[in-house]
Parts: sequence; structure tokens; C-alpha cells
Amino acid sequence: MIKIGILGGGQLGYMFLQNALQYPCEISILDPAADAPCAPHAHHFVQGDFKDYETVVAFGKDLDAIGIEIEHVNVEALRYLKSIGKRVVPDPEALAIIQDKGIQKEFYVNNNIPTAPYFGLDNWEDLKSKQDINYPIFQKSRKDGYDGKGVQFLKSEADLDKMLQAPSIFETPADLDREIAVVTVADHLGNIVTYPTVEFVINEEYNLLDYLLMPSTLPRDITDRAEQIARDVVKALKSPGVFAVELFLNKDQSIWVNETASRVHNSGHSTIEAAYSSQFDQMLRTLMQLPLGSTKLFTTSAMVNLIGAEGQTGQAEIENIEELLTIPGTFLHWYAKSITKPGRKMGHVTLVNDDLEQLKQNIKQVNATVKVVAKK
Repeated sequence: MIKIGILGGGQLGYMFLQNALQYPCEISILDPAADAPCAPHAHHFVQGDFKDYETVVAFGKDLDAIGIEIEHVNVEALRYLKSIGKRVVPDPEALAIIQDKGIQKEFYVNNNIPTAPYFGLDNWEDLKSKQDINYPIFQKSRKDGYDGKGVQFLKSEADLDKMLQAPSIFETPADLDREIAVVTVADHLGNIVTYPTVEFVINEEYNLLDYLLMPSTLPRDITDRAEQIARDVVKALKSPGVFAVELFLNKDQSIWVNETASRVHNSGHSTIEAAYSSQFDQMLRTLMQLPLGSTKLFTTSAMVNLIGAEGQTGQAEIENIEELLTIPGTFLHWYAKSITKPGRKMGHVTLVNDDLEQLKQNIKQVNATVKVVAKK
């Protein structure tokens, strides 16, 4: 039986496990948190730091394949494990590109992939003396950013005291029509498939995804272009795995790649209920070198994030779960995190419906009904 190890035991690993435990494989999880969502469910759980070289090598040396559910892991350890014959998905070289937003932007430019104009500064203080800045501008730290963290919007020189204190890239803002994403999967033979384009609406307070629709309501010519760009990105990365290519659709209908995640992603969660093969099933297939699954959809779907309510920190519970589950075509995913705090992703709700307008009404009902709070 194949032995698979996953670096990270959060909600993505948790949903991966729910599918993987149906297959003939043995799953080990490495995570620094003893109460990680995956801890009670994996065949083997190891508490340890996935950023530490020795810890990752020790974890992976007796396994057949190693994957990730978070990008912020020790790439040098994965390079070593690959060198001794372990299957590493995604390839460590692709992961190294994704981990550093400066290198990632260079990768797009070098491969003729459309992306926002930018420049990089190792010393962020140099921005104060740079003469040719056209504000507003986005600052993004080169490393360790996720879920809106590591991003600062600088409206003018007056915002320079808000700069992130880290080596960064500085991007021209998109003239945004909407944000879209394409979950893309590549196998070890170079075959590449895409799920239909999704469009998403952002929770402005936390800069997190509020809900997404799959497939997008955009015209076919736009989604075809988006999906081709996503395939171009993954082809150039030369790696098996699941990749979420996040894109900006500008008002002039041009498309820019924002960034790529080299793992299963929030924008693909509704594939669990709505697609023949979910993104988590595809992740396992790439690790086991099985044929890729179908990305065809059964129906239209929406995914709503459940995030910790403002002013609520403590033991987590969901309010109005009974009312939630009276909405037809509703599926609850709770991430088994014991503590809630404002803005923390605690779960999601997937909704399916063949009627798009009814689906949108159901989204509004979910947002008005469900709340994640601290137990009193």
C-alpha cells in the first residue's frame, strides 16, 4: 500500500483526508499544532514544524509520496527527498517559484503570461526616494503572504508609513471588472485539465472570499481565455499537482494573472459536491499517479465561507445550523477548529441548484442566517 505524507494538517488536509481514506493508501500528516483538524483522522499524525529541514526529511524519508496543503514549507528538504527517489507533488522547483512573489512575477513575464505591471524592492524603504511612482499601488510581501495577509494598498505618499517591513513587489492595481480563478490539474505525464472558471465576491472587511459561483456567468470567450492562460501557467511550471490560478478580469476585458497557489484552494471547494472528481480527489490521483478525474460539473454551485464573527473569540459554535440546513441543496463543511476568532476561516457552505437566480437567493439566505460565534 502506498504511503503518502502531507505537509500541513489544516482544513485543506482535512478535506483531502475525507476523500483519501476511501483509497488503498496510508496517510501521514505533519503539522505543528497538536489539535490540527487532521490530527484525529490520519493514519499517522506527527506534530512538528514543516518549515524545519530536519523535521521534513525525517517525516518523508520512509514515505513513497509527499504532498502539501500549505506553501510555506521547507523546499530544500523536499528537494532532498526528491533526490533520494521520493515522489514530491508539486515539484520542489515549482513550489520555489510560487513561494516567492518576486520570482513568481518574473516567471510570468519570462513565459509571456499576462500579469499586472510591477517592480520589486529588496529594501522597502527605497520606495520613499523612488521618483516615478504612480499611486495608488499595491505592496505585496515576497514571502509568507496568504488570505489577504502580506498585502498593503498605498493610496498616496501619505500612506508610506503603512508599508510592510519586508522585501516586496509593488503592483499597478487592476482596472477590475471582477476576480476569477481556474483550478487546474496536471499529472506526471504532462496531461492538464481545468475546472470551469469560477468568479468570486470578496468580503471587503477581511479581504477574504465571501462566496464564489461555479461555473462563472461570464461569456464563453472570456472563460475560454482564462482557462487557456491557466493551462499556460501550469504547463510552464512543469509539475504535477493541483494549482489554483487566480486572475483579474479588467474592464477592457483583458485578463491578468494575479497569483498561483500550488495546492488545493478555496476557489475549488464546491467541486466536492458539484464535480465528477473533486480537487481533493485530483490531489490524491496526482500523488498516486492515477489517471486524472473528470472536471465536468453536475450542476451550478456556490461556496460561502464561514468566518469567525467580529468580537467573537473562544470555543467555536455555529448559530442557526437548523435553519441553514432547511435550504435545499445545502452542504455544511466544518473545519474542526476548536477556537474561533474574528476573520478566521471556520468552515464553508456549498450550495447547488440548477436555477442560478434561486442559487443567488439561497446565498443571501445563508449569509443572513449563519454565524460562527464563541460559546457563552
